[in-house]
Amino acid sequence: MAYDETGRDAPAEPSSGVPAAVLENVFDDPLHGEPGRDRIAVHVVWESVLLAGLGGMAYLLWRENADALRGDGLKSLLVDAVALGLLTLAAGLSLRAAAVNLAVGPVAVAAALHVAEQGDRGLREALLPALVVAALGGAALALAVVVLHVPAWAASLAGAAGVIVYIERRASPVVVQGTYDPRGTAVNLFAGFAAVAVLGGLFGAVKAIRRLVGRFRPVADPARRRGVVAAMVTVLALVGSTVLAMLAGVLIATNGTGPVAPTSGLDWSILAIGTAMLAGTSAYGRRGGILGTLIAVSLVVVFLAWARARGWTVSRWAVGGAVLGGGLLVTRLVEALGRPRTPTGEAPELAPAGDGTISTGWALTRSGPVDTWPSVLPVQAEETTADPWEAHRWETGPQRWDADDR
Repeated sequence: MAYDETGRDAPAEPSSGVPAAVLENVFDDPLHGEPGRDRIAVHVVWESVLLAGLGGMAYLLWRENADALRGDGLKSLLVDAVALGLLTLAAGLSLRAAAVNLAVGPVAVAAALHVAEQGDRGLREALLPALVVAALGGAALALAVVVLHVPAWAASLAGAAGVIVYIERRASPVVVQGTYDPRGTAVNLFAGFAAVAVLGGLFGAVKAIRRLVGRFRPVADPARRRGVVAAMVTVLALVGSTVLAMLAGVLIATNGTGPVAPTSGLDWSILAIGTAMLAGTSAYGRRGGILGTLIAVSLVVVFLAWARARGWTVSRWAVGGAVLGGGLLVTRLVEALGRPRTPTGEAPELAPAGDGTISTGWALTRSGPVDTWPSVLPVQAEETTADPWEAHRWETGPQRWDADDR
């Protein structure tokens, strides 16, 4: 015996019960989103606060050491900003895709050690193998995340452990062998970083792009797969973040005045992820600002330069922990004030999550007001004394028995 189940052959509807055509225009995430679309005003306000902080910190640095903001000091500061900026872009890209890459710091240190050792062969000869290894490593990490559908932080932490094993093969710091000096093109490098950061923020503000990049963000059970498109975007984000981290390592090695120390690099990861979150990128994915990355990176770099000018010995662990703590507060701010606003007009009424396509055929229509409901009781006829079983040959009076009737 077969059951005629409504909607079995129809395309799947969202779990909210609202038609997909309506959700496409009303919801930022058409399948499981909240009513309305993400708000950007909170990012603009927060970036204004960051800009004011950058101006104040630059003034303090100017008063402490004016040479740090001009000449060779400014060039070195710009290269430092690009190095941290590439790491922050790597962390921010993975955060936007809801697949944070904790291995960006170890990858940067490993690339710095490689370039320091192989720099005498030429920058291109040293850079190409590192680029290939970074792309393959990022692809392996991405496949582990999307195929097994495991948390990216755990998979990237395992990858970071493997990179740290490569780093610990060196018992002492490595002197840079090459002659490449990025300070000669510091202005161009910083302009390129600024353009990528701002354009990335502008594109991320577009609803379709923001929705696409953050498609891996869980909306219900985090162990539930988000589809092929989300997997492909996550693969690109993790590969891109690993390559950006490798490029940051090249600048870390070539801009320094001493040898490259074989550290774990996790302090760089914390600093980069904290700076990305401080810039307004949500730790949950998808949401992010426009100018926040550029301003936050500049603020952290100027603060470190100011601390050195005052003779302080500041650990990257301390700065990274403080920035990450502030970034957590910013994430709460972004998620609380950046979530969708209730759309104007009548919002669609959401039904409880159903059981897929079968439940869509049982959606109840919205009833009218209570006072207009029709009466459910039948109208009674006027009361009558006549017996409904009475017929013309039945007598209602007393019965008489005659002998003739026998």
